[in-house]
Amino acid sequence: MAQNLVHKILASHLVSGKLRAGEEIAIRIDQTLTQDATGTMAYLQFEAMGIPKVRTKVSVSYIDHNMLQTGFENADDHRFLQDSAARFGAYFSRPGNGICHQVHLERFSTPGETLLGSDSHTPTCGGAGMLAIGAGGLDVAVAMGGGPFHLKMPKVLGVRLEGQLQPWVSAKDIILELLRRLTVKGGIGKVVEYHGPGVAALSVPDRSTITNMGAELGATTSVFPSDERTKAYLTAQGRSADFHPLSADAGATYDELVVIDLDTLEPMVARPSSPDNVVPVSSVAGLPVAQVCVGSCTNSSYTDLKTVAEVLKGKTIAPGLSMTVTPGSKQVYEMIAQDGTLADYIAAGARILESACGPCIGMGQAPPTDGISVRTFNRNFSGRSGTPDDKVYLCSPAVAAAAALTGTLTDPRTLGIPPPKVTLPTRYLTHDNLLIPPPAGGDVEIHRGPNIKPVPVAPELPRRIEGAVLLKVGDNITTDHILPAGSKILPLRSNIPAISEYTFTRVDPDFPARARSAGGGFVIGGDNYGQGSSREHAAMAPMFLGVRAIITTGYARIHHDNLVNFGILPLRFSNAADLATIDQGDVLRIGDVVALLRADGGVVENLTKGTRCRVSLALSERQKEILLHGGLLNLTRSQQPRAGAAA
Repeated sequence: MAQNLVHKILASHLVSGKLRAGEEIAIRIDQTLTQDATGTMAYLQFEAMGIPKVRTKVSVSYIDHNMLQTGFENADDHRFLQDSAARFGAYFSRPGNGICHQVHLERFSTPGETLLGSDSHTPTCGGAGMLAIGAGGLDVAVAMGGGPFHLKMPKVLGVRLEGQLQPWVSAKDIILELLRRLTVKGGIGKVVEYHGPGVAALSVPDRSTITNMGAELGATTSVFPSDERTKAYLTAQGRSADFHPLSADAGATYDELVVIDLDTLEPMVARPSSPDNVVPVSSVAGLPVAQVCVGSCTNSSYTDLKTVAEVLKGKTIAPGLSMTVTPGSKQVYEMIAQDGTLADYIAAGARILESACGPCIGMGQAPPTDGISVRTFNRNFSGRSGTPDDKVYLCSPAVAAAAALTGTLTDPRTLGIPPPKVTLPTRYLTHDNLLIPPPAGGDVEIHRGPNIKPVPVAPELPRRIEGAVLLKVGDNITTDHILPAGSKILPLRSNIPAISEYTFTRVDPDFPARARSAGGGFVIGGDNYGQGSSREHAAMAPMFLGVRAIITTGYARIHHDNLVNFGILPLRFSNAADLATIDQGDVLRIGDVVALLRADGGVVENLTKGTRCRVSLALSERQKEILLHGGLLNLTRSQQPRAGAAA
């Protein structure tokens, strides 16, 4: 029977379950990645499991998020992560080596292998034919220890690309068009597989831009075939031995199909404050722009930066406009420095930032009040930039370059200049001096700064849950709403008691104090609750504050799993209309939690109003056991052989 590419890779890694949509499966993980905003907690969790060495083919610890060292916290975390990588047998990517997704694509992506990363944009490596999935740090720690990764078998959404991109139109416009059609909820429970005649013209950097932003669709991951373009990229990276062809069989079918005609696609832009608020840039042309930021893990490759520089060469950015450029990796930075591209940027008036996530994660470059910021990034959630009520537009490098020149949102096709012609390198610089392989030994002392606190353990699941509704929110609540990023909060990622003081503060500044005073309780929400980042802290911090159950009409995949991993019941309204019957402050009760778990649902009583509503759970038997044990860490510990036990 003809197989699509997703089924081929999953079948070759299947540990348990069957490839039927909705059924829980377990797959073997070949590679893992962590980054410093999630990695400290992931390595603390790995250490708590008592496993002496990582058991994957490759595990890499990256430093790319918490780069601002305004206090000791980030520097202490970086030292802890370097020591931990050496102790447990992982590669360590030093500060300055680049953004994890760009570096992993360059140096480790392998067609047909699986990658699990504690970052929602891990699917970037799907551009090179990997099945790369974002997850919470605890799931990644389990995979580092050799455990399989469990997920509900997703549907496979086939996206057939026909025709070819026209001048000034790029891969970023493809994924923006898909977001326009499907929305940020359109990929939930699905893997996106790209195929069709239009694929052949897309380079691996093009493809990785598209797979990176599959996270914004809510997709489990996205993947392209491994073909001659993949071979050319890996060969240019000096890794031709890692290439092998891999594609869907002729006649392969998909659960759903979308067709995009590249011939008719035009430059697009996502308006504030959601990646799916997409329109042609021509429809908003003329709006004044205060800031342009080029980079992030989405568009910081050599070809992306070269494209923008070609437009700016010999010119000066518009007066009153601030522009920054972020090379995605040391490889990219070295190459633009050597070929003169960096000088073109400097001459044009752009500011060059270090190879890190930077403005995309709220680390600097907050735009001015009421000023439009045009960014080649992947997210424009309200306030994520660091400016409340910001006006962030997402776009391609070409559109960003046009805005930088004119000072307004501009369709680059109207610039009156030839489109940039950027040739892909036949050989990339591969100077891996900032990528430290695991040492042969491993007898390394791990230094722990005072901000690095022990992993909090979820309490045992209570037989009955009774408490107030601490907060009620609407649809599309992001992990940025639940636990914000930024230079003030990110350094506290290894200190759950401290970071929990910021839980939901962007929605309601009084939430932490109210949760503590009430001794915990419930959170009520709408659809697509927990979209965005993989940050498990958005589950750990509410757990620390006593949140025992969340009731919504729907969840984003990673956050749902993180809630289970940390012992919080992720309940769903059986009747969405019941959402309107519960208000903040109402006291709710679940009379028999274990019975509710075993029956996949039950009744929640509203003691304030004297009403009842039915709720359900979308849990596997394994996830029920996790909750009954008080979280995945507790369950994993219970399954490890005791010291001195026979092998």
